[in-house]
Amino acid sequence: MKSLWDWLVLAGIYRFCCYPKWKKLGRRDFWLRNLACLYFCFVLYFTLMPILASLPEIGRHSYKTMNLIPFIDVIESHGDYLRQLVLNILLMVPFGILVPLIHPQKSLWETVRLTFFLSLAIELLQPLLHGSRASDITDLITNVLGGLLGYGLYWLFRRLRQARHTGSAE
Repeated sequence: MKSLWDWLVLAGIYRFCCYPKWKKLGRRDFWLRNLACLYFCFVLYFTLMPILASLPEIGRHSYKTMNLIPFIDVIESHGDYLRQLVLNILLMVPFGILVPLIHPQKSLWETVRLTFFLSLAIELLQPLLHGSRASDITDLITNVLGGLLGYGLYWLFRRLRQARHTGSAE
């Protein structure tokens, strides 16, 4: 229920900022941007929400510093580390696919860079918004790996599609 206001704000941003610009685009671009918007909403839901309900608490809890030891949970077998690794990779696979679909001029390295900065922003905001959350370098690494994997899938399917069209044209 705390996230209801967040969803209403996101719906308002979509309705008044995104939709008017995107409806002028071609059908493919319109739907790709809508898919990306829906993806970002779910990323926010799983990583940062509730945001608005958390704002009054930002200065009232201590900020947990980022864990800078990569894969320490794996090394020490803490908690459900394997599940966390897989989920963090899967979280960014769609991003790695959507970036070059929406912006075909974006290279692998630009997509990886965008994935890194999105993940870094999430990791730095989590402990600010929620006193119980902590940033982790492993999450950052696995998110970037997910973006890289997503771009790899995009590249593979693009190549297969090109080969299929080239083969049918002969």
